This record gives sequence, structure tokens and C-alpha cells, in this order.
Amino acid sequence: METSCAYARCTSFTRWKELSSSSCSLSAAQFSAMPQYNAFVPTSRKPWQHTVLPVVAVAKRDFRGNVDQDADTVPSTSEGSSGKPAKGSGTTARGRRLLKVREEKRKRDHERLHNYPAWAKVLEDACKNDSELRAVLGDSIGNPDLMRKKVEERVRTRGRDFTKAKSGSVLAFKVTFRDFNPLGSNIWFELFGSPTDRDVDLLGSVIQSWYVMGRLGAFNSANLQLASSSMEYDPIYDADKGSKVMPSSFHDISDVEFQDNWGRVWVDMGTADFFSIDVLLNCLTVLSSEYLGIQQVVFGGRRMGDWEEGMTSPEFGYKSFKI
Repeated sequence: METSCAYARCTSFTRWKELSSSSCSLSAAQFSAMPQYNAFVPTSRKPWQHTVLPVVAVAKRDFRGNVDQDADTVPSTSEGSSGKPAKGSGTTARGRRLLKVREEKRKRDHERLHNYPAWAKVLEDACKNDSELRAVLGDSIGNPDLMRKKVEERVRTRGRDFTKAKSGSVLAFKVTFRDFNPLGSNIWFELFGSPTDRDVDLLGSVIQSWYVMGRLGAFNSANLQLASSSMEYDPIYDADKGSKVMPSSFHDISDVEFQDNWGRVWVDMGTADFFSIDVLLNCLTVLSSEYLGIQQVVFGGRRMGDWEEGMTSPEFGYKSFKI
């Protein structure tokens, strides 16, 4: 627009100079032919608009010749109720996922630190300096339930002292009576597993020794002269009184039989006193804890477990001890 106006003014000035330099007088008619400013500006469309658009486009290019992408790179903002643009969260989906993973790991570590059993922590610390305990726990470290099972199994078979060579069980066996008749009933023994030949000999030897003592009248409560005496004052034993007491002895006993993890022996205790049962249980308690693990002892009963009458074949797990 300014260029057109300057061009019009320059033309008018040149025309006026030519007229003024001549001898002719100036008149309004001569000036009527001078171009006017309004004559160069159309009323419908301005001519400078064709020039402004390319100039604006060139101005929007940066110094590297690239088109400015501010409209595309600037993050979109939305105006809130206050009229100010709201700021974005500034995080990406990957960042939020990583934040969630870290938070879950922190919760697991916190739960493990505050809810982990103290005894399990003690075992884990002891494994650092005890190779045998580390071998017992194996891959159960970090799992309290599995650690408990492994330790209980080891304690059951070896006792609380891991260095002590034990093959029995420290768990006390259960004792029950089922219509027990001292004059003729079975005594059942449930083991933790099928007995080996050594186990059969151990348990059979205990039963045999118990029967021999009962057969010789050892379990006679009528002659317990030293039971309530003190050894500090040299007690006196009356042999004549002991010889005059009516003897009480076992009458009969069967061989000790085994089928799988069950064993039994039939016994007729005759006139022996019932404290002979206490003597047997005392012997079995030490046998179970030191050498042979026993789950339970049952006095009486006709059939226990999967016992099959008449099955005497070693191929089916039958074993026996001859008394």
C-alpha cells in the first residue's frame, strides 16, 4: 500500500514540476489529469494482499529454513474455570508404569520386613555360618512354611541337636486302649515307615526282654520293698518276705509281626501286675526317640491299618521276629 502511494506521489510531483517549469500558466484543468491516491486502490480487493501472504509465510520460517512448528510442538492446554491454562501432569505412560512397579516392590519389602517371622530370620542368619543347616533348608529359604516343614522333619528324625546321630523321633507317640484284655490281646505299633531288618530286631528284642522279665515274675507289686525306701540310710531287704509272696508272671506271647508300617504282638500277661505296661512304655519311649520312630501304640483292637490276616509273604512287606 505504501509503495503504491509513493509511486502516485512521485508521478504527481514530476508532472507538476514539468508544468511549473514551462511558461504556461497553471490551471485547474491541467491538475485534473494528475493521478489521485484513491485511483490506485480498488474498492473490492486490495492489491497488497497478494504480497503480504507470501511475506508472512517467509517470516514464519526459522533461520535454518524450516517452517516453525510452534503450533504443533507446544502442548495443548485447556482453560479452567479461572480462565488460566491448566498444566499437564508432566509424566508419560512408561513413567507411570515404572512408578507403580517401584511402589509394589516397596510394599513387598515393607511387608517382608515387618511380617516375616522372627524365627525364620534367625534360621536364615544361622545358615550363613552353618553348612549343615543350609543343606537342611535347601531352596526353602525365604518361604517360612516350607522352612518349618523341613526343620520339623529334621528334628523328628535327628532331634534338636543336628550334630547328634539319631535315627529315632523326638515326637512322643500316642497311647490308646481299645477293649484291652490282659489275658489275651494284641499290642499294636505304628511306625513312621516300613521297618528295616534292624528296626525289626530292635523292637522285637525289646518285646522279648519285656516278656522274659514278666515270665520270671518281675512285675509283682506285692513285693516292692525298696520302692518307698531311701538309699541314704542303707535300707534292709527281707529276702524271706520276698520268697513267700505269690509269684505273678506272664503266661504266653506270640512272635512280633510286621506288615508295612504296622507291627503287632499277642500277649497273655497272666498274673503280672499292670505296672508292667508302664515298664514297657518307658522302654518304647527311649527306643522311639533314640533309634526307631514310633507314631502310636495301641493296646487291644482286632485290626489296625491295612492289616491282612494270613498274609505272611515277604513280597508283600511281611516281616517277623521270633520270640
